Amino acid sequence: MTAQPATPRAPTMHWGLLVAASAILMVTMGVRQTSGLYLDPIHRSTGVSIVEISFALAIGQFVWGAVQPVFGAVADQRGALPVLLFGGILLAIGLLLAPYLTSPLGLSVSLGLLMAAGAGAGSFSVLIGATAHRLPAEKRSFAAGLINAGGSLGQFVFAPLVQWIITSAGWARAMFTMAAITLLSLPLAWPLRRRAGDHAADASAADDGGLRAQLRLAVRDRSYWCLHLGFFTCGLHIAFLVTHLPGEIALCGLSPTVASTSIALIGLFNIAGSLIVGALGQRYRMKYLLFWMYASRAVMIGVYLVAPPTPTTFYVFSAALGFTWLATVPPTAGLVGKLFGPRYLGTLFGLTLLSHQLGGFFGAWLGGVALAHSGNYLWMWYADIALAAIAALVNLPIREARYSCHGVNATR
Repeated sequence: MTAQPATPRAPTMHWGLLVAASAILMVTMGVRQTSGLYLDPIHRSTGVSIVEISFALAIGQFVWGAVQPVFGAVADQRGALPVLLFGGILLAIGLLLAPYLTSPLGLSVSLGLLMAAGAGAGSFSVLIGATAHRLPAEKRSFAAGLINAGGSLGQFVFAPLVQWIITSAGWARAMFTMAAITLLSLPLAWPLRRRAGDHAADASAADDGGLRAQLRLAVRDRSYWCLHLGFFTCGLHIAFLVTHLPGEIALCGLSPTVASTSIALIGLFNIAGSLIVGALGQRYRMKYLLFWMYASRAVMIGVYLVAPPTPTTFYVFSAALGFTWLATVPPTAGLVGKLFGPRYLGTLFGLTLLSHQLGGFFGAWLGGVALAHSGNYLWMWYADIALAAIAALVNLPIREARYSCHGVNATR
């Protein structure tokens, strides 16, 4: 009898890998998404203006996105481990230097460059890209949701912790504490040491023409640009809120505890949102999930603007908004994977994150400009409503394959 060649086993869920990726994102996003809590303490202790600090944080929003495709490409080619270790050390250095570099330029270097670049090296493009090639296609949306939930858990855990340290010991001690936590988390990168090309599931990638060919294909794809446009609005919205929600709450005469609790609630409810949306992405068209999430944001902001400015209002608003907060990441990453495959997902999804953070730059910066010129954030809220509606509509023309029991169906 002639021996039959062994059929390659389909990739299965790697829970240890996913837990490690989630834990890393918990730390890096826990640092990033609590940055707004430092704005007023830095202003009061250094005399640097709100606009100048907002600009430093806006630079950080852009840098965090700009490094994503770069680090994603390095991780696609050489593996995620060196990228994650380098990023963790860079993030810790930025946190340690910030209390000593208290001029506008110094804050731009520490908060805007070092911290942001370090956090970007341990963020979505690298972590999702490092896991996607070891998972079956129909499971990648759920896996992205699980990893994303780790980042939301970081926001939930670290927001009250950071606020407590700021209140009791000052903002410098809070940054030193986060630097120590970052360094202690470095061993979590070890399970992600394998490169994308090391796995049998990527055997077909040998004929993909390489990264340059994939980039040429992507820039000619209308659906890919639709994802960029929607994600730009998402970044503007999130950066504005994470930077200026504490200021909005202070304008209403409420305590900093309301601000930290609101940010924590956003993270808590986004854990559920990320997991649910990630699971729904296995059954429903992901472009429709994005449509409904962006549309719901426009409605939620409108309701917030007519509600009384009480702690309950902010808590309900944060919980509702938190459900969609970064739950846009799993379907966006999932669509990039559907369109181009997992081999260069770190690079191609990293480029969409660059668009996300270009919006983030304007969200963080223009929030400070709005406050300086009008004394409130009202016109930013109006712009947010309009842009959320546009983001919802721009996702509808995206072409998207259906999943079948055999993987991705060719039907568009």
